[in-house]
Formats: sequence, C-alpha cells, structure tokens
Amino acid sequence: MAYWLLKTEPEEFSWDDQVKRGKKGEPWGGVRNFTARRHLKEMKKDDEFFFYHTGAEKQVVGIGKVIREAFSDPTAEAGEPWVAVQTEAVEPLPKPVTLAAVKAEPKLKEMALVKYARLSVQPVTAAEWKLVCKMGGMKV
Repeated sequence: MAYWLLKTEPEEFSWDDQVKRGKKGEPWGGVRNFTARRHLKEMKKDDEFFFYHTGAEKQVVGIGKVIREAFSDPTAEAGEPWVAVQTEAVEPLPKPVTLAAVKAEPKLKEMALVKYARLSVQPVTAAEWKLVCKMGGMKV
C-alpha cells in the first residue's frame, strides 16, 4: 500500500463534505497539474491519504482511502487528459497537524508537503505517514 496527501480548499470541498459522501465516496478531480495527475494515476484501491485543508487552515485533518483507481475526470472537457480517483473518508485526526508543525519537525524536512508546497497530490513515505499520524494523536 502507498500513502498520499491530497489538498483541497475547505470552502470548495471539506473533510465534512467527504464524510457526508459515505461509502459511495467522491471523485477527487479538478487536478490540472501533470505531476499531480501522474500521482493520481499511481494510486491503487485501498491506498490511504491525508486529507489536507489548504487556504487559511493549512493542516492535515483526516485520513481517507482510494476506493476506485484513476478514471476520466468528470470535470474535464471532452478529450482532455485529466483523471480523478474515487475517495472515501476513513477517520478524522484527533488533533489536526498544521503545516507549521510539519515544517518544525526535522524528520519531515524532506516531505513533499515541505518541499513542493503547491503540489495538490503528493506521495507520503511510510515513515512520514507514521510520524504525522502520531503528531495527530493517532495510535500507530
């Protein structure tokens, strides 16, 4: 299993919105960056991801999972190469992990969230996953 971080503006689509979708989930689309698209294509069913609120919040707020691998993005124009994955909420973090907290942790200095701040779909290593979960109050 691989781990990921998916960013969203909470005003557009929030953790609460994802939770409300239930088991049917929601297409994670609207991504218009080729690197992010490549990451979406690499995602496999049951991969887990950090649900990250951008904008004023800048924090990891929950954990989700991929329930359907890459398919044509329903928000794309006909013939455009963009893809989406179907996502489902798993559980909220007991304590959101802020970008400032991630940047302050020396063990996370190589994390994509720190190095490629604008990338909306990012890989997360197993070690990074475990540490951010611990920072968020989860038992690991």
